[in-house]
Amino acid sequence: MKSETFYTYLMRFRAPAEIDDATRLANLAFQDTLFPKQSSDYDEISTYLETHAPFYFNLSLFDAIWRDYEEA
Repeated sequence: MKSETFYTYLMRFRAPAEIDDATRLANLAFQDTLFPKQSSDYDEISTYLETHAPFYFNLSLFDAIWRDYEEA
């Protein structure tokens, strides 16, 4: 398991203007008080995005961002 949570990794991409998909997801996750901030588990975060998130985010794009997170 990674020592850095996915949320912490994602927050590197927050920006006032939407630059790319990672920035969009970072901004949406930041605004979502229920986002699983302490998780490093793909299934937990993917399931949350698919079934509980108050926003829509393409899961194929999430998969690509997750791969970058794993490689970081």
